[in-house]
Amino acid sequence: MSDTQLTAPKAPVTPLGINHLVLNVRDLEESHQFWTEVVGLKQVGELSATPERPNPPKMRFYSGQRDGQPNHHDIALVENTELPPPPKDWKMFGMPVAINHVAIALPDRESWLRQLAYLQEKGVAFDRRVDHGMTHSLYIHDPNGYGVELLYELPRDIWGGDIQAALNYVKPMPTEGSGALEDDLENAPVFTSAASD
Repeated sequence: MSDTQLTAPKAPVTPLGINHLVLNVRDLEESHQFWTEVVGLKQVGELSATPERPNPPKMRFYSGQRDGQPNHHDIALVENTELPPPPKDWKMFGMPVAINHVAIALPDRESWLRQLAYLQEKGVAFDRRVDHGMTHSLYIHDPNGYGVELLYELPRDIWGGDIQAALNYVKPMPTEGSGALEDDLENAPVFTSAASD
């Protein structure tokens, strides 16, 4: 870095986005199984004892893939046996958990549909399926009560003209049977603002 004096900006610097999320979990092995065998993330590391940290917390790191390469980590899990038990019934809103849901993007529509078929075959309950305007999404939940949204993003020309309208759009979709594996992209609404008409 140069020795020149930095001038503070008048507004915060806009970040690229969320780099990773760390979740407290009751049972690291149970949560490991969910995030690897249900969601499909790969474990990329875990904390181990070092001279600087002889008693690290039980913590593991997981990644998806971007451009065919794993990230250093997208999600980390830290075992915390002091967490209260998970809610008995998962619902989208009004849950007594700090995190409403974590959204996981699949690479494309075909990958998303294959993941839905895989989950249905495994007997994973589909809590909610919706056409969100900018994504088609499936909601499931982890052993701690955290919602997990599995999605694929629709093309930007569908939602980019009026993000506000797309954010407010919701069309419930079937969560059981063969209807839970269908996806209608041809009839997706296109959101354009009145100013661009």
